[in-house]
Amino acid sequence: MILFFSALFITIAIHAQNTIQGTITDTGKAQLSLANIIIYEVGNKEAITGVVSNEEGSYKFKSIKDGKYIIEVSVLGFETKKSDEFQLARANFKVDFTLKEETQNLDKVVVKVSCPIIFCSAHDDYLFEAFNTNGIAYILKPYSADDFSKALEKYQSLFKQSRYSSDLNNKTLKALKIALQEEQAHYKKRFVIKRPKGIQLLNTSEISMIEASGDFCIAVDQEGKRHPISQTIGSITEQLPPKKFFRINRSEMVHMDFIEEIESYFKNRLLISIKGCTKKVMTSSSTTSDFRKWLE
Repeated sequence: MILFFSALFITIAIHAQNTIQGTITDTGKAQLSLANIIIYEVGNKEAITGVVSNEEGSYKFKSIKDGKYIIEVSVLGFETKKSDEFQLARANFKVDFTLKEETQNLDKVVVKVSCPIIFCSAHDDYLFEAFNTNGIAYILKPYSADDFSKALEKYQSLFKQSRYSSDLNNKTLKALKIALQEEQAHYKKRFVIKRPKGIQLLNTSEISMIEASGDFCIAVDQEGKRHPISQTIGSITEQLPPKKFFRINRSEMVHMDFIEEIESYFKNRLLISIKGCTKKVMTSSSTTSDFRKWLE
């Protein structure tokens, strides 16, 4: 009996699982969602698994065996960061990350501006400097329609007492509208795919379809090669041009340029043959109508 319980205890200890969790924030303590968190075993360049942070910036790895690990975190617009090596041994481990925004070193350029300026930024670092120049409003991200409305009302109010012509006012409004449209229409052109021997750039124009696989996705190119992307399909959908890519169901997205054949199927669904894919994919009954319109 003693031997039996000893053996049972050893078995439980061997199969004990570890949990790793934490929070991703920026330097201003704002929580970062949709961050890609990947875990590596020390000495192995191949990722063990990965997760995506939720709306509160939290992440969690479950069922990680004992060992020595490194965690890498990346998110669009921020510098990629790696943890120090840490030893995991049957415990709940916590690793938080604070990410810095990516910066570009540019030569200083002095521009003299004589017209009123509405500043739009993600930081308040230049607030004082803005109002030492010709700034009349300072709008912080995330922008809202109300923010721009108030700023333009202020401009128009000052304009009535100024020397600026109405032609300048119209030009300013038109330029602002174009700038906002360009920002909204900025879609991803390529994905960075991590490989054991380095990285690979996968152009979105070469992707024939994308399928969800847990917290990751698999992109299939026109030659049938499969490429892992450490993002959810929801996140990827927002980054791709809707005129080219359509999410036909909860877990699959297709590229219009690689659709070879479409067949009718039962319950108002469609079977789609995609270049580079050995299997056909199917629309859901709820997306079929919108898919037909998208094709037009």
